[in-house]
Amino acid sequence: MKTPFDSLTMRAVLAVYTLLMALLLPLILLYIYHRSRKDRRYRAHLSERFGCYKNTVSDAVWVHAVSLGEMNAAAPLVRRFLDDGETVVTTHFTPAGRAAAQKLFPDAYASGQLVPVWVPLEYDWVFRRFFKAFSPRFGLVMEIEIWPRMIASARKYGVPLFLANGHYPPKSFERDKRQFGLRGRLATGYAGLLIKSEADAARFRHFGAPNVEMTGELRFDRALPAPMLAAAAEIRMAQLQGRPVITLASVVVGEDEKYIEAIGKIRARYQALGRAAPLFVYVPRAPERFPVAGERLTQAGLQVQARSAALDADFGLQAELTQVDILLGDSLGEMYFYLALADIVIAGGGFTPTGAHNVIEPLALKKPVFVGPYTWTIEYPALEAIEAGVLTQCENIDILVAEILHRLENKASMARDQQAAQDFYNRHSGAAEKMTKAIGEILARDRA
Repeated sequence: MKTPFDSLTMRAVLAVYTLLMALLLPLILLYIYHRSRKDRRYRAHLSERFGCYKNTVSDAVWVHAVSLGEMNAAAPLVRRFLDDGETVVTTHFTPAGRAAAQKLFPDAYASGQLVPVWVPLEYDWVFRRFFKAFSPRFGLVMEIEIWPRMIASARKYGVPLFLANGHYPPKSFERDKRQFGLRGRLATGYAGLLIKSEADAARFRHFGAPNVEMTGELRFDRALPAPMLAAAAEIRMAQLQGRPVITLASVVVGEDEKYIEAIGKIRARYQALGRAAPLFVYVPRAPERFPVAGERLTQAGLQVQARSAALDADFGLQAELTQVDILLGDSLGEMYFYLALADIVIAGGGFTPTGAHNVIEPLALKKPVFVGPYTWTIEYPALEAIEAGVLTQCENIDILVAEILHRLENKASMARDQQAAQDFYNRHSGAAEKMTKAIGEILARDRA
C-alpha cells in the first residue's frame, strides 16, 4: 500500500538520515561506551547491536520496547503472544528494559520461547541481519518510538511493523502541523497503528497513516505483582499502625523544592493537630536522582531512610520506619510496592512543563491520585480520569496541599474514590485482546 512515506520527499529525507547516521556511528559507539562506564551491561553482547546473535529463532513475533517502562507496558501483549504459543523476540536499548523482559517471563526466557536482544543500530544492513536471524512475521514498536530506518527496512524486507499503544502528544502534533510534520509522515510507514485514544488516532490520520485502530492502553491489562502488594500490606500493619502514607511517584528534576514545600505544609498541619505526620514515600524518576533527592530532603530537615537500607531484596525489614519522615525509593522496578504503601499518590512530572507521568498504576490499586497542571503527556487517560473524579488536577502546591488534607480527613470520600478508581480501571481494560484482534484483521486485509 502506497502512503506518504513512499513519497519522493520522504525518500530524500531518508537518504539524508542514512548519511547522517553513517557519520554519527563513532559518536553512537562513544555514547554506548560512556553509558557503560556507569552500567557495564551496556557493553555486554555488543555484537547484537550490529545484527550478530548467539541465539536465533524463526517465525518470531517481534516486540520493540526501548526501556523498562515500555517493556512493562508491553508485558500484557507479550504474555498473550506467549500463551498463544508464539516465539517472541524483544529488542531494547537500555539494560533495564532487557532485564525486565527476562524477569517478567523467566520460564519463557529459560526455554527459549522469549529471546531478548539489543535493538539493531539504525542501519539497513544491520536490520537485514536481524530479519534474517529471526524472520519475524510482524513487529510491534511501543508507544512513541518512530525510527526512520527501522520503518524503512521493515517495509523493504516485507516485515509488517505496527505502532502499539501508540500516542501522538498534542504539543508534538501542533508543532508538526505548523512545520514539516516529520513524525506524522514517518508514522505513515507503519503497516498499522494501534492507538491509545481516539484523539491520538485522529492526529495520526491527519497525516495519512493507514490502518489506524483505537485499541486502548496496555497498562490497564498489567498483572499486579502479588509479592509487592503483600510486602506493602505487611509493612503498613507492622510499622505504620494507622499512620497515613503519601507516595510521590516519578518525581522529576525541578519538582523537589515544590514537593518539599508541600511536605512541610502537610506536616505542619498534623503537628498543629497533635497527630503523627504522614510517612512520605519519595520516588525519583531516574536512578541518578536518588542521591540528589535524598540530600535535598535531608537538607530540608527531614529524617530520610533509603529503601536500599531499610529493606532487603525481599522487602524484609532491616530498619525501623516508625520515626522516619521520608522513605526514599532508590530502586527500579518496584513502583507497585511504593504505590501499595500509599493512602494517596501524587504523580510526578505534573508541576513542570515536561508533563506528568503514568497515573494508571495507582488507579489499578484504587488509590486517589493527584497531579499538577501539566498533563499533556498523559492526555489519555488523564482527561477521562479527571472527568470520572478519580484524578485530581491541582494548579499549584497550595491547592495540592489543601486537596490532600481534605481527602485524608474525610474517610467517606476516600472510600468513594477507591470504588470510583476500581470502576474506571475495569472500564478501560482489554487492550491486549483488542490489539491482537486488530493485528490479525489488518494482516488479513493486506493479504487479500
